[in-house]
Amino acid sequence: MKATPLAISGVVLLEPKVFEDERGFFLESFNQRQFEKVIGQSVNFLQDNHSKSSKGVLRGLHFQYPQPQEKLVRVTAGAVFDVAVDIRKGSATFGQWVGEKLTAENKKQLWIPKGFAHGFLTLEDNTEFLYKCTDYYAPQFDNTLMWNDPDIGIEWPEINVELIISKKDKCGRKLNELETEY
Repeated sequence: MKATPLAISGVVLLEPKVFEDERGFFLESFNQRQFEKVIGQSVNFLQDNHSKSSKGVLRGLHFQYPQPQEKLVRVTAGAVFDVAVDIRKGSATFGQWVGEKLTAENKKQLWIPKGFAHGFLTLEDNTEFLYKCTDYYAPQFDNTLMWNDPDIGIEWPEINVELIISKKDKCGRKLNELETEY
């Protein structure tokens, strides 16, 4: 597994070793020992989630507080532009974001630690997105950061379709309204 730390400390891009031949491919999608060595901490994943979306669906930017979910995310069909926003108030990179294109073809994964809001934009129809979470979904702690907050300035890719955004995600809070202490 190749691990590349991104511009914001804690967020890591992971590329599994893929073995391909005339039959198809094989990869180890998760190895606890290797993963913990890469991120420098032990993890216990408690919940796996799987979503399927059409092109132009924007989900996020989600986070739980005070019961955070760290996430390991990947795409098994289609493609997304995946984003993590630093919402750790004491951090030197507070309010900054990183984004990566995750596809079924490139098989890349993104580790999003606690203290980050997370979201993605689907770039293709029938995109399937999987994520492993370190804590259970807790609706009472579910929060949404505004996907288009100008103070963050995420550069979402142009995809030539109208975005499909849930009512909840359209009503996200601005960065300067957050009351989190990670």
